[in-house]
Amino acid sequence: MGEPPVAPTAPELVLETDAGPTVMSPGREYHVGRDPLSDIVIDDVRVSWHHAVLRAPDGRWSIEDEGSTNGTYTDGRRIHESDVGPGTLLRFGHPEDGPQAVLKVRPAPAPSPDRPSAVSVPAATGTFRQPTTVRPLPSRTIRIGRGSGNDLVVDDLSVSRRHAELLAHTDGTYEIVDLGSHNGTFLNGQPADRAPVSAGDIVGIGHSAFCLVGDTLQEFVDTGEVSLDVQDLAVTVDRGRKTLLDHVAFPVGQKCLLGVVGPSGAGKSTLLNALTGLRPADEGTVLYDGRDLYHDYAELRQRIGLVPQDDILHAQLTVRRALGYAAELRFPQDTAKAERQERVTEVVRELGLEQRAGQPIHSLSGGQRKRVSVALELLTKPSLLFLDEPTSGLDPGMDRSVMHMLRGLADDGRTVIVVTHSVLSLDVCDRLLVLAPGGKIAYYGPPGDALAFFGFAEWPEAFEAFENDRDRPWAEEFAASPFHRQYIANASSQPRLPHAAAAEVAPPPKTRSWGAQLRTLVRRYAAALGADRTFLVIMIALPFVMGAMTRALAGGKLTQETAMNALLILCVGGVLTGAANAVRELVKERVIYQRERAVGLSRSAYLMSKVVVLGTITVLQAVVLTLVGLVGVDLNAPGGKGVLLPPLVEITLTVALLSFTAMMLGLLVSALVRKEEVTMPLLVLLAIVQVVFCGALLKLHGVPGIEQLSWLIPSRWALGAMAGTIGLARIVPGKLTADPLFEHSAGIWLLDMGMLVVLSVVFGFAVARLLRRHEPAIMRK
Repeated sequence: MGEPPVAPTAPELVLETDAGPTVMSPGREYHVGRDPLSDIVIDDVRVSWHHAVLRAPDGRWSIEDEGSTNGTYTDGRRIHESDVGPGTLLRFGHPEDGPQAVLKVRPAPAPSPDRPSAVSVPAATGTFRQPTTVRPLPSRTIRIGRGSGNDLVVDDLSVSRRHAELLAHTDGTYEIVDLGSHNGTFLNGQPADRAPVSAGDIVGIGHSAFCLVGDTLQEFVDTGEVSLDVQDLAVTVDRGRKTLLDHVAFPVGQKCLLGVVGPSGAGKSTLLNALTGLRPADEGTVLYDGRDLYHDYAELRQRIGLVPQDDILHAQLTVRRALGYAAELRFPQDTAKAERQERVTEVVRELGLEQRAGQPIHSLSGGQRKRVSVALELLTKPSLLFLDEPTSGLDPGMDRSVMHMLRGLADDGRTVIVVTHSVLSLDVCDRLLVLAPGGKIAYYGPPGDALAFFGFAEWPEAFEAFENDRDRPWAEEFAASPFHRQYIANASSQPRLPHAAAAEVAPPPKTRSWGAQLRTLVRRYAAALGADRTFLVIMIALPFVMGAMTRALAGGKLTQETAMNALLILCVGGVLTGAANAVRELVKERVIYQRERAVGLSRSAYLMSKVVVLGTITVLQAVVLTLVGLVGVDLNAPGGKGVLLPPLVEITLTVALLSFTAMMLGLLVSALVRKEEVTMPLLVLLAIVQVVFCGALLKLHGVPGIEQLSWLIPSRWALGAMAGTIGLARIVPGKLTADPLFEHSAGIWLLDMGMLVVLSVVFGFAVARLLRRHEPAIMRK
């Protein structure tokens, strides 16, 4: 825009905003504002169209406010013009929560003048220290992908066969174009469908990064030997009144096994969520091998594995089959079955599970089940592996076995972080992080020196002191110790960034289309149910039992004495059949759903898979129930005809729709509860409510409040439809059957059936909203 008044002598700087980094050379001015033509565009209503300008006219950088409405701020004070430099934190429009920008020194040019601008110190990282391959800059468009027919082949199952194209234009510029890949193409950590590529930009495809460096195209492959630098993470709740993490900072080296311990309430789970990006910290930065994990999460999330405390696979399936379905969901849709099976075989062999591959997971020991959960995460070859209480509930022998397995995984070229309550095998860790109550670091360093640092002989004494001596300044003592200087202050190779609000994390792209996910989920869920013998027995027996009870009550003909009881038992049977199928299905899979949702699973595809499988089973059960109960019974309908169809067909349709609606209600209950144990009592309560408010026992029409409440009860509408089919008011005259919803008319029957459909849709929508409540924070968008 403007011309520099003097020759540039100031250093190059990098200005980082939420939109990405901008390399600033001292030879020109950089305008900041909402104007799309600005050099640094900030799309926030508090930012003026032309807000501020950065320049280096006389050997030092400065910022000048261009008469903005809401002001420009440094260190919380409004400025008109001020010198700036590396480490300066700028805010536009508001001193506390306005859009921010951080100035950094541009990375040193090693080995060539253009290095990846989105990496803080490339020479200090494992990935960007040396390129894996170096090619001359292409003079024509080249195609990148996993298939052998591409110009640039990337041997990575997370990459699509035809993934992207690097377009070479005649004017010497380049552009990256995504070819509809399933895991996405990224430019400086952000998803990009089509974008220009400049020198120093990072094009991310799978585990590879491509950079234009000088007159070459360099590829950097993330082989797993990465570092993690945690800088001043802070998490608060209750509007800042309660601190869960108090500016936690520490480095984790390559191929390191880090153990995290501390008393309950010390913030271990909060730290784990912050490090994995599932619940980003309110302040601070996590540098994944020099890259801002939160800013680049959409790309880097594929390189992070998380093993929760509970198993994340369907226990009814065999090891190989469960891993096969997981691979199908996590790898691109164009991955061949043979490729997926080969990768499953590799992780089974790596975890020593060859002899157990054909066994159902529920038949394995606790340690073996944990190995299977780890195997699932290793499918995508993560560089960072996090585990939450992997030895919980295991005996000392299994505890040590699991920890030695993690030691081996780190030695093979991964960074492994394990949160644990167990102190039996901390000696196998390279580093130990001890958190004190309030989310503060009480110790970080070699495990063998921790107890001596605290002045205790055994770990139980130390944990007891954390609980009883909460006023002791644990964090201050450690901050003043040589351990802090050696293992934190002097150990990190990455520059310390100023305190700042953590960048907003974008949700990851979906690895497969909605339809492909649905098909896989349906097959997996059907296989899991088919392997559950208890469920199969109940599923088959229940409709026959309820149908037999209906026949016993109906006799040979529906009369004044038998009609109401027969319809009532059909309602109860339909409700129990549908609700019993579904009431446990979401809560028992919650941990599995949370993990899969974090890696791109579609919420609607997951819910629809439940509806398709359970709905099919439920409708078949309802048909069996009705036919067993009423085939051969004189339904005593007016003129032997139903409202629109034969009476038995109408009643069968009604019971089927009632059962389906009850199934959706069961899913709603399952999404509401926190523990599986409470579902059975709630199922009983559900059945009682259906009986009371169906209209067979109490007069509902004309009773204020009660009548309106009954509209939410599926059995109310189902009994009305069945009563209309047989003309119940004619068979059983009285005030109870004079209900308008019991009329033998097409309009009323269609209203009753339509309301069941409406309730099904309402329950389904509520379930989807409740599923969102149990998802990682990054997916609630």
